[in-house]
Amino acid sequence: MVAEDIIIKPLLTEKGYDGIADKKYTFIVAKKANKTQIKLAVEKLFNVDVESVNTVNCKGKLKRMGRNEGYTPDYKKAIVQLKADSKAIEFFNSLS
Repeated sequence: MVAEDIIIKPLLTEKGYDGIADKKYTFIVAKKANKTQIKLAVEKLFNVDVESVNTVNCKGKLKRMGRNEGYTPDYKKAIVQLKADSKAIEFFNSLS
């Protein structure tokens, strides 16, 4: 997989904003990507040093519209912790 295919988009939540000060960033990643691939993709795309990666497989929620019901898509979430001496990711600087 290519680095651009592994990192799909950043996940911006209230809990995610709290981690920006500690250099913890949250991304939605490809379901088949493992921690090593995620680490290498973040290091390549953002030119930073990654300390650790934690992943969570999130199930889709049941949603209804009238009498029709279905599930939202499943996704994989990655929480990336940067090293203390690493620079911050510029995209998130304007958000905090």
